Amino acid sequence: MQKSDIKSAMNEKGGFQIWWRLLRPHTLTASFIPVFVGSMLAFTDGAFHFTIFMAMLLASILIQSATNMFNEYYDHARGLDTEHSVGIGGTIVRDGIKPKTVLNIAFLFFGVSILLGIYICIHSSWWIAVIGLICMLFGYLYTGGPLPIAYTPFGELFAGFFMGTVIIGISYYIQTLTMDSSVIWVSVPIAIFIGTILLANNIRDLDGDKENGRKTIAILLGRKKAILFLACLFAIAFILTGILIITGILPVWSIISFLAIFKAWSVIQQYKGKTKPIEMMPAMAATGKTNTIYGLLLGISLFISKFL
Repeated sequence: MQKSDIKSAMNEKGGFQIWWRLLRPHTLTASFIPVFVGSMLAFTDGAFHFTIFMAMLLASILIQSATNMFNEYYDHARGLDTEHSVGIGGTIVRDGIKPKTVLNIAFLFFGVSILLGIYICIHSSWWIAVIGLICMLFGYLYTGGPLPIAYTPFGELFAGFFMGTVIIGISYYIQTLTMDSSVIWVSVPIAIFIGTILLANNIRDLDGDKENGRKTIAILLGRKKAILFLACLFAIAFILTGILIITGILPVWSIISFLAIFKAWSVIQQYKGKTKPIEMMPAMAATGKTNTIYGLLLGISLFISKFL
């Protein structure tokens, strides 16, 4: 397939769209949802400061966007991405943007995140700076460094923990200046859903990643078992949500988050019979939407419970 054919199939356009794709916007739900849920948990406990929420949200989005750019840069540097690669921004290999430009933008985003982090720390604790720097380090090490996390079976675990549990915990703490075990429990389903986004990505890229020496969970399990594992993760997340509602950790209104089951089911159905990366793009996009629907409904349920 020619470069022009790939761009047509992916509906890639020029101009501003080049830079927008570099952010990989379909993955940014993994930044918004944890901040939203953590902040709504704080709201139910009577603490919410809008400016701190916005600073945390922007910092989280910038860090993930920078991580995506490091991914774009280092995969290109290692020869993994070509003009035929699906699922990448394509800014370097298809749009001709200099690799150094992408790397510099990533570090610029990290720099802005640090400034936002200073503002957050002034209003909370300087320990947040330490945790934030660790998150940024692992964002870089996901594809940078001598042994990229993306090349191991632990990518989903690290992504779920740092972008799910850690971000929800920070978002709650900077609002309340306290921490509660219930926050950690509520973060687990979100962490699982974020992990599934990466798993869906690795299922799509399985053949290419295998040729390039990666050892992701999808490669170790094989495509069929990896899809089954994805379905099991969805089931576990919803079962845990039910347990959290039954035990009173989540309000009964959180039952509305189960509407995300329909989107999760569509993910598995869309993978059936698909073997080419371009064919699996809709399933991957639907995985991100599953996290979005679940997280939005969960956050809304927390907001509602404050008044009812």
